[in-house]
Amino acid sequence: MKIAYSPCPNDTFVFHAWAHGLLAGAPPLEVTFADIDKTNHWAAERSGPEVMKISYAALPWVLDDYTLLPCGGALGRGCGPLVLTQDRERGQQGAASLSGRTVAVPSERSTAYLLFRLWAAQQIPGGVGEIVVMPFHDIMPAVRDGRIDAGLVIHEARFTYEQYGLTMLADMGSWWEADTGLPIPLGAIIARRSLDASAITEWIRQSVAYAWKHPEASHAYVMQHAQEMSQEVAQAHIDLYVNRYTEDLGDSGYHAVEALLGRAADEGLVPKTAIRLLRT
Repeated sequence: MKIAYSPCPNDTFVFHAWAHGLLAGAPPLEVTFADIDKTNHWAAERSGPEVMKISYAALPWVLDDYTLLPCGGALGRGCGPLVLTQDRERGQQGAASLSGRTVAVPSERSTAYLLFRLWAAQQIPGGVGEIVVMPFHDIMPAVRDGRIDAGLVIHEARFTYEQYGLTMLADMGSWWEADTGLPIPLGAIIARRSLDASAITEWIRQSVAYAWKHPEASHAYVMQHAQEMSQEVAQAHIDLYVNRYTEDLGDSGYHAVEALLGRAADEGLVPKTAIRLLRT
């Protein structure tokens, strides 16, 4: 079975057992490592592997052809994207300081972007100025060097932004949780509708269970793909993004996804019609 997920520690931790043939009865995996912005486009173009990790924000464009699986993804609390600035005074001034400013984002079809747009519509008078899309690993250097006014960052940047001398202006996750009381939907696992979603769900859950039972087994695999992260940062990444929602979205997980996409649809950011397919 062909699958695409990111080289981030949470994904390699979750899929280690399946990718290494440690699950009885599960088919071998042919793994492609790809940034979520790439898998978002593959899914929209119906050109990617059979199973993929994509952003929850990209679901409305792909649900006619792919099923959302209730496990394996990233959804939780205290793990939202951050808005960073170089200017400490601007950071202290808060959201209003971004009015008319240039902000870099990692993708226009990412949960981070939807959260930022929903937050900005509520918090920034007159809105931001130009939105610039750039690879997430380029954003902090660009903010540090003054090439952009602020940046929206994801992944391990939560743990490393102070090393760039940057200031957190806002935490999208804290805002979302305070505003809705719901966890934050980040990355989703999807499978082509022609596949047996129940079987894939069971194999993913077995892989998650193996990872939790044998956390040391995936260490070499995780660090091999951790993009020069320290072991401490990689473990913090796993601890933050692999949680009970990784094993099962449950009602609160589905409610969070529906709330995010419903609000985004009301703002005209995503199509509304596909939301009915989330649980099918």
